[in-house]
Amino acid sequence: MARFRIFAIIALLAAAPALLRAQSADSDPRAGELYDEARTAEANGDPATAIAKYKTLIESFPALGAAYNNLGALYLRQRDYEDAVAILEKGLKVNPKMTSSVALLGVSLYQMGDYAHAKPRLEAALRANPKDSNVQLLLAKSLFQLGDREAAVVQLQSLVHRDPQNQDAWYELGRAYMELSESALTRLRELDPDSVLVHEVSGEIMESMSNYDGAILEYKKAVAMAPGNPGTHYKLGNAYWSISQWDAATQEFQAELANDPRNCLAIEKMGNIILEQHGDADQALDQANKSLAICPANLDARADRARALLRLNRAADSLPDLEAVAKATPDDPTVHFLLGQAYRSLGRTQDAQSELQLYSKLEAAARANTASRAQQVMQQSQSARPQSQPQSQPQSQPQPQQ
Repeated sequence: MARFRIFAIIALLAAAPALLRAQSADSDPRAGELYDEARTAEANGDPATAIAKYKTLIESFPALGAAYNNLGALYLRQRDYEDAVAILEKGLKVNPKMTSSVALLGVSLYQMGDYAHAKPRLEAALRANPKDSNVQLLLAKSLFQLGDREAAVVQLQSLVHRDPQNQDAWYELGRAYMELSESALTRLRELDPDSVLVHEVSGEIMESMSNYDGAILEYKKAVAMAPGNPGTHYKLGNAYWSISQWDAATQEFQAELANDPRNCLAIEKMGNIILEQHGDADQALDQANKSLAICPANLDARADRARALLRLNRAADSLPDLEAVAKATPDDPTVHFLLGQAYRSLGRTQDAQSELQLYSKLEAAARANTASRAQQVMQQSQSARPQSQPQSQPQSQPQPQQ
């Protein structure tokens, strides 16, 4: 965990100064003086003096539970995890209801790599404060380290549902899914090393790492073994679609629809390809409508229908779809670009400017996030990436089109 994240946890969990000051004043004036001296030393960047003052405070007033909490937080800030654990455990014997100390103890044990003992403390801290994202993230990571990946995923799913902007949680969730997929693939290979499912799961793992060349190779093997299986041609077509190989993707989607005429995703992708190739907008609209007739909640199909309507100069008709997609996926820059185009066509200049400004802001944020995460993700996934397969270069972000 990054240093800044630990500091954030400490800041949230350390006892409030007013609480300890009040307890100190109620106990004895000398306790209040020691507390003030400890806080001043902390503020002046003198942790050694602050620690000494807290120790004196605890020796003189051993029933002052918050003092143990603040000393434990200070030890944790100094990465002195063993002393943090020792003093926090003593404090909890004095005041078992000090929930911040329970959380700090869980964090300290996690930092020591003692995940088994960190887990119950973090669980208790989360029960006391169910909205503490920092504690929940550490609990999920502890569960993951203990091999309980399913429980870790449950915690991470809950966290991203409550805090959808939490990038650390999304990263850990993606890593958990990848490792679960690899575990499942290992088991599948043990059962049958050359089955259709082995090739499909292998392709999905490679695709999740943007290794589209490797994914296509695996999906081709699955198609060759079971050309009539619903879903197999779609996976191959979707991999082609991801790298803009429109003709190959169209061929596979058509093959998929021969096996499963109600595959709304394949139907939607067929319409999307028409739009990407600047084909007949009426045909693209027809495909989007067919997809939505089967899967009304398909947001991609609604976005494609809106794009087709915009090209047909039916901006007013496109608004319900665009506004619905923007509400469901407010951080998607493309939908705001399209909304800006629609509003401009309708003469709603101010609304258009607002949407295009939001598009620019989200696009810049997405690019910055991609750049900051790329190296970390590559390092994390390198050990799982097949070395014999050529790697596709990541595509540059295209300018949104109508």
